[in-house]
Amino acid sequence: MKPSIKQIQLRAIILLSCLFVSASAFAQSLKIATAANLQSVIKVLGIDFYKRTGITIEPIIGSSGNLTTQISNGAPFDVFLSADMGFPEKLFTTGFALKKPVVYASGSLIICSTHNIEFDNWERLLLTPAIKKVAFANPAIAPYGKAAVEVLKLKGVFSEIQSKIVQGESIAQVNTYISTGVVDVGFTTQAFVKDVEDKQTIYWKAIGPKTYSPIQQGVVILKHAEGNAAAEKFYQYILSTDAKKIFKEYGYIVE
Repeated sequence: MKPSIKQIQLRAIILLSCLFVSASAFAQSLKIATAANLQSVIKVLGIDFYKRTGITIEPIIGSSGNLTTQISNGAPFDVFLSADMGFPEKLFTTGFALKKPVVYASGSLIICSTHNIEFDNWERLLLTPAIKKVAFANPAIAPYGKAAVEVLKLKGVFSEIQSKIVQGESIAQVNTYISTGVVDVGFTTQAFVKDVEDKQTIYWKAIGPKTYSPIQQGVVILKHAEGNAAAEKFYQYILSTDAKKIFKEYGYIVE
């Protein structure tokens, strides 16, 4: 028996409703290009943001430089959380971002190890035979790596430890080198300490902030998210008091 006109209309309405719900659900999921130093904190931020808005985020983790290259090549990301201001400023200048970047937090550089090392005179320690491998992220694409190089040069030990240097493509890779004992010491973000506090003991010392350029981390809404209200909500959330409280818990400096 053929369906009646009313049955056909009803089925059409149901189908359109399902399509609308599916489209709405898709619109409520955001792709967030996320600097590797935020690998842990972005999970906490994502959970908190979802509780407040019902919007899911999908972090794409990488070095700020590599993420910038991907965005410039058309990667469909909605918001970019960079480890510095230079990369998002470049994206805005070249038309890949809708707004000028703003600072959402500033990072703190530390030297750390899984070994019980006394870091009071760490620059001298790096020169001793006891330290065979020293890690930091690629300074060309990772702001924390750039800061580490600045400090090592200021302390006058950079050229002397060349044979000991192990470069990671991102701060996340450096953190893996440190936590697995691949290197004796590494330069990373203070957020790493919070990340592993329940898993293993880390010995660390904060590097004096006046010995490297401020690591001001910037956020931008990308061109791909033009007209996307959910992206705007996440952008505003990152600048909110609630998000700043979480950043602070992970060792970031917020105003």
